[in-house]
Amino acid sequence: MHRDDRPRPTQLQPRPTDTRLRVGDAERTLVIDQLADHHAAGRLTLQEFEGRMASAWTARTGADLAVLTADLPSPAPSRRPARRPAGRLHLDPEVRTYLAVMALLWLIWLVTGANYPWPVWPMLGWGIGVAGHLRGGVSPR
Repeated sequence: MHRDDRPRPTQLQPRPTDTRLRVGDAERTLVIDQLADHHAAGRLTLQEFEGRMASAWTARTGADLAVLTADLPSPAPSRRPARRPAGRLHLDPEVRTYLAVMALLWLIWLVTGANYPWPVWPMLGWGIGVAGHLRGGVSPR
């Protein structure tokens, strides 16, 4: 299988330098997130937020999006990248699902008599797929 090297929407960054360029869902979502922050801070009423959000979803160019946030303060730049809480292990959802199902299978094996260790076979088969996903060898498309 080949890897899909096209940029994902989360990798796209808005280009505010030329407002004549067309925008995509990533840029629209970024502006809607900013509007939600301003609504949460009390700068926008619910009606204003809903109206601007609807306009953001129908925006075609950067200028259409710039109008929506022109009268609002720009977001404060983050000082540090977000850190994970100490002591917590963060796993991909696929890995968490795999581990939960494997724990359940081993529990069933233990409760039903613990003879032949049959959970090793689904563990091995599914584990190969999970390992391939983690290495990036499996394309989501």
